[in-house]
Amino acid sequence: MKLATYIHPHLKTPRAALVVGDTLIDVNHAYAAILESEGEEDPQILADGLLPSNMLGLLRRGRRALEALGEVAERSRAILSGELDGGRLTYRLSEVRLTAPIPRPGKIIHTAGNFREHAKEAEKARWEFPIPQWISFLKSPSAVIGPYDPIIYPRYTKELDYELEMAIVIGRRCKYISRNNALDYVAGYMVFNDITARDIQRVEMKNGLLNFGKNLDTFAPLGPFLTLKDEVPDPHNLKMELRVNGEVRQSGNTNRLSVTIQEILEHYSWVMLEPGDIVTTGTISGVAAFRENPERYYLKPGDIMESEIERLGVMRNPIIAEE
Repeated sequence: MKLATYIHPHLKTPRAALVVGDTLIDVNHAYAAILESEGEEDPQILADGLLPSNMLGLLRRGRRALEALGEVAERSRAILSGELDGGRLTYRLSEVRLTAPIPRPGKIIHTAGNFREHAKEAEKARWEFPIPQWISFLKSPSAVIGPYDPIIYPRYTKELDYELEMAIVIGRRCKYISRNNALDYVAGYMVFNDITARDIQRVEMKNGLLNFGKNLDTFAPLGPFLTLKDEVPDPHNLKMELRVNGEVRQSGNTNRLSVTIQEILEHYSWVMLEPGDIVTTGTISGVAAFRENPERYYLKPGDIMESEIERLGVMRNPIIAEE
């Protein structure tokens, strides 16, 4: 299953939806309609408890919410055909705005150095700071934007860069997990881009920090969907590509990870991981900063950036100047 978060056109609130082709099914309202068809009293109240309307609530509800989701998916044909009458349950993707699937994650643990080709390109470019394996820092949840939202080009940077990554979404509360069962705690995967102001990062790293250069407003586009792990039989064999104005800038595959996703989760589970938390893989090679003539490749206002991972979808974010 693929899930999305959309802004309800009338309620004006973010709500979780099941993605079926180019259509969204509001999972909470659809489940209430299913319960009503089965003769339940107060179906909306029951649906609110069993299948919450927002993505974080849904993930935190756990197994029971996934079972209810499965019922919505099983009845999707009847919902799409209008056989199941529950008011407006469906919307075309083109008629609503998608936010990030998880608009405000609890925490984003960013990891780096896991694609060794990225570290090698840094050495070749004589980047002044080494990229060892297991670099980590927290990405601010307030920087998260949706898959088609604009990225603001800050007035105090001239080196705005991209880093295509895969986001691993935690589905069950866990700590000190083993790589042998780490995927049991994964809900699914998303496309992620670690937008970076390299000139700010360079100054910060002289003090050993990774902070504002990675965490300015709009620096964490996320989406377009939360693809549940049943749709991704092998997360270690997914093509990755980033394009700017149609030009391929990054191209790789998750099979080039030097560690497994299970090892990444084991390594960072010294902190309690909660449903809806995100752990990233790190980026593939091809970032602007490590190219010859990097100024040609840095993002600029007016650019359109596309971030794509096989099976997970494509984000398209315009770059706009800060007012």
